[in-house]
Amino acid sequence: MSHLFGSVWWFLVTLGVLVTFHEFGHFWVARRFGVRVLKFSVGFGKPLWSRKGKDGVEYAIGAIPLGGYVKFLDAREADNPDYVAGQPGEFNAAPVWQRMAIAAAGPVFNFVFAVFAFWAMLVIGKPDLPAVIAAPQNMAIQAGFAAGDTLVAVDGKAVKSYSPAIEAIMLDAIQHKNAVVDVTDSQGVAHQRTLPFTTLAADTANEKLFDAVGLDPKPQEAYIGEVPAGPAARAGLEAGDRIVKVGERTIDNWTQVAPAIQNEATNLPGVRSALKRAFAERTRASWLEAWSVLRGAANSTPRLQITVERAGAPLSVSVTPESSTDGGYLHWLVGIAGRDARTAVEQYGPLRAIPAALHETWAIGVQTVDLIGKMVTGQVSIKNVHSAITIAEVAHFSARAGIASFLAFLAAISLSLGILNLLPIPILDGGHIVYYLIELIKGKPLSDRALVASQYLGLVLLVTLMSVAFYNDIVARFAG
Repeated sequence: MSHLFGSVWWFLVTLGVLVTFHEFGHFWVARRFGVRVLKFSVGFGKPLWSRKGKDGVEYAIGAIPLGGYVKFLDAREADNPDYVAGQPGEFNAAPVWQRMAIAAAGPVFNFVFAVFAFWAMLVIGKPDLPAVIAAPQNMAIQAGFAAGDTLVAVDGKAVKSYSPAIEAIMLDAIQHKNAVVDVTDSQGVAHQRTLPFTTLAADTANEKLFDAVGLDPKPQEAYIGEVPAGPAARAGLEAGDRIVKVGERTIDNWTQVAPAIQNEATNLPGVRSALKRAFAERTRASWLEAWSVLRGAANSTPRLQITVERAGAPLSVSVTPESSTDGGYLHWLVGIAGRDARTAVEQYGPLRAIPAALHETWAIGVQTVDLIGKMVTGQVSIKNVHSAITIAEVAHFSARAGIASFLAFLAAISLSLGILNLLPIPILDGGHIVYYLIELIKGKPLSDRALVASQYLGLVLLVTLMSVAFYNDIVARFAG
């Protein structure tokens, strides 16, 4: 449940920040041109909160947090259009180029926010995993990768850490374009590997692609990073200890620690041994023994023997874990956390971060536009379209990873929001810009009938796109 609430909370934070900034763009530019603003709302529907400002604008937070709007003094929406049309600050009285600028201001402010967020991320420093891979799987094996390879460049572009490397590779995978990856092996010898993404099935969704590629980061070593108050602290474990064994199970890396604790705490080795013996002997005594082991495993409070290396010497401690029920399953916790494996930090000074942030914004923007174009032409599967469900989960994950990761996430979503709003779809800002271009060419605005028809068409397109996105997310979760 904590994951669900965390996802919902960070989704609302993300939308609140980005929608406010987007709508403020429309608001600010309209006020600069003397257009009268009646209402500024973050969210739709019945207001949860509202107040009238000294400037005469009603500021509100709507109950449905999926967007927002700025309401102008507009004769087309008034009960008495002839009277409103003569009022100072009426929207349609503004020149066409000003109305186009007001419509474009929201997306432009999203782009500005993306640059700022990337800049802040680079100044703070974004921790990342080193670009060293674990034992390769699937396509990576076929391409000749080996455990300990360091990813140096993808398609000729240098990478310094794992995330930008895998993002570039996954972008090639989504586009079914072969990825050329430069690596140095564990001996420091340079190689070039090619991942043959042109052989992928055309409708492969991107949640399946990562597993198909098979380039996981090298697992972190089993060093304890934190020991908050709890069972491990009471037993004498300390930050800096390297876990060597849990019970009789040897530990090679941190990913093995949690499963080993669960196995030993629930006495799975003993249960397996007793059941194996019972099935082999098939005697009443062996079945009774197996039942006794099972009952003991279910009802007893376990004690774990954890062997660590401290100052070069082995040390064995006895830990009594605490039980926790999460999602209906019993978990045993000892109260330790691993070291932060993100030792590759990308960081710049405030001035050097400016061109780096602009470059990052431009590169991701170009990639986003390219992907949208390829989806429209069928070169990229629509299974790669995702909804608020995925955004919420990624928001929660990035927030837990730290402020720099969350800023990078906000920047990417803000950039996508700006680009999507510029698409020439009625209802969106891009659709309004098309209306004003038509008015500029014809010398008069679209008729009310044409305007209403196009708005309905735009609504149908958006609802269809949202339905596809939610369908993809739901199917991905239930289909595994």
